[in-house]
Amino acid sequence: MGKHQKELWLRGTWLGLAIRLQGSVLPEVLPRAIFCGVLGEAIFLIHHFYARLSLPFLSSLIPNLVLGLLLVFRTNTAYERFWEGRKAWGSLVNCLRNLGRMVLVAVAEPTPEDRRYKERALRLLPAFAIAMKRFLRGQPIAAEIEPFLQPWQYHQLQTINHPPLKIAYWISHYLHQEHHQGRLDRYQLAIMQELMGVAVDALGACERIKKTPIPLAYSIHLKQLLLIYCLTLPFQIVDQVRWGTGLIVAIISFTLLGIEEIGVQIEDPFGHDPNDLPLDHICQTIARNLEDLIITTSPAHLPSMDGDGSNSPELASG
Repeated sequence: MGKHQKELWLRGTWLGLAIRLQGSVLPEVLPRAIFCGVLGEAIFLIHHFYARLSLPFLSSLIPNLVLGLLLVFRTNTAYERFWEGRKAWGSLVNCLRNLGRMVLVAVAEPTPEDRRYKERALRLLPAFAIAMKRFLRGQPIAAEIEPFLQPWQYHQLQTINHPPLKIAYWISHYLHQEHHQGRLDRYQLAIMQELMGVAVDALGACERIKKTPIPLAYSIHLKQLLLIYCLTLPFQIVDQVRWGTGLIVAIISFTLLGIEEIGVQIEDPFGHDPNDLPLDHICQTIARNLEDLIITTSPAHLPSMDGDGSNSPELASG
């Protein structure tokens, strides 16, 4: 087994995940935990050599049950936001795939120009996903989306405040044009517009998550309670654990602060952090799936349906 294979194997094991730094909260939490541990050891030294600092009654200052419930509520609320964002993007993927499939099957293309027009419209679907990703991240329209747009569309998107909504308008406008030209009946139009509505609803759900953060007062209060608990903990245990006061305080602080930091990292799931949603990969998947559909349904790749269908590559391969 080569070195690279060993590294891949280790990453997938329990031990590999336990010692992994990327994606963990260790870099953010460890300095705070070390500070609490050093403070705890300093309190023991003062207690041991100079003055008695044991104050066990402080254990009732912040009940463990109350702090635990606050942390659980904080983490659960953050995960609900993360999961709602993932469901919205999953709905978007399915919606764009279905819309692309229906456009390819239902919209007639009597001339090569109609086919080119259809392909340009289909490439607006991955453009919508990319524009939505960049909009949620607060990023301007950039070269990433340019291959899916006409030059005039690309330049126009750079001048408006809500690029994904403009792309949704272009897609709906295309569908209505095809209906007016008689290449799409009203029932098919209604179904496709409904799918486009689902895509815009997914955008709205993600905007709601992005623009409605956890209430600031709750975040501040929880951090204050954690700080008070970790700083008073050495006074509660210094008589029992003595020289181990610093280590025990550091471990407990790391545990509590780590749980709180997990909630902070996943409450906004649309960024670039390892714990955020893999939006780049999702957008690439949408673009790849729709491009495959465009290529395989082009006139040059369609199987012959004459006679018994013996010229069909799909049937011949069976």
